[in-house]
Amino acid sequence: MLAGGSGVKAPASVFNNIFEVFLLLGTLVGVVVISYTLYNAYKYRYREDEDPAPEADRPELGELPAGGGKGKKLFLSFALSAVIVLSLVVWTYSWLIYIENGAAQTTGDGQEALEVDVTGAQFYWEFEYPNGHTTSTLRVPEDRVVNLTVTSQDVFHNFGIPELRVKSDAIPGQTTDTWFVADETGTYVANCYELCGTGHSYMDAQVVVMSASAYEEWYAETGSGNATDGTNTTEAAVGDDGGEAAGAIAAPGADASTAPGAPTAPGAAATGTTDLQAGVIHP
Repeated sequence: MLAGGSGVKAPASVFNNIFEVFLLLGTLVGVVVISYTLYNAYKYRYREDEDPAPEADRPELGELPAGGGKGKKLFLSFALSAVIVLSLVVWTYSWLIYIENGAAQTTGDGQEALEVDVTGAQFYWEFEYPNGHTTSTLRVPEDRVVNLTVTSQDVFHNFGIPELRVKSDAIPGQTTDTWFVADETGTYVANCYELCGTGHSYMDAQVVVMSASAYEEWYAETGSGNATDGTNTTEAAVGDDGGEAAGAIAAPGADASTAPGAPTAPGAAATGTTDLQAGVIHP
């Protein structure tokens, strides 16, 4: 199935079609083999009244039976099997090459592919758009090719969106490329599929597929000045405006009053004053 009107076959559709073809052929072959086995078991079953006499001229061990024309049937069955298997291999491999090489960078409606850089770190994902906007939530338009350039800033990770059939290694110091097309709006989940530490099972991110108009509206509001869009529990507490988020813990030794919402040190009075030279808290 083509992704909308883009003229590009999405990887999810390709893998689904391959699975369906293999399932159909496997089921068909199984039915034929089992049916033929049961037929022969019934046809050549032992019947006492029709069993050949003991003195009948049977072939000896190692002797090839003559006549009957069975060789032609055997050759025909092998030939048909070879044609089916080879055709299936060529068809499957051609689609895998299509996935490996990537889709056209410009879709049928003239839209260029969206380029997004994906960086994995313990234990979160960060996405950077062409305008420099970074976010912990991947937002993409539907029916448009999305190219991902994946890397890692610490250890080996693996970025994957199972519903969209996309998966790629995140290797420190290297980049890997993958792509996908989402043909339906909705929210999906991206996970890490490489054991990367104690927080591996919590390393996920939301993937929001939006309509083309909604995406363009959202993207127009982003810019290089925005440090992040949404936060991850493992990321630094940074707001959309690049400032420090409310509730952030001040660095050790810093004046706690500079961090909005920062907790007061135990035993310190709210109205007390601090002698900075002596380091004594006065009541």
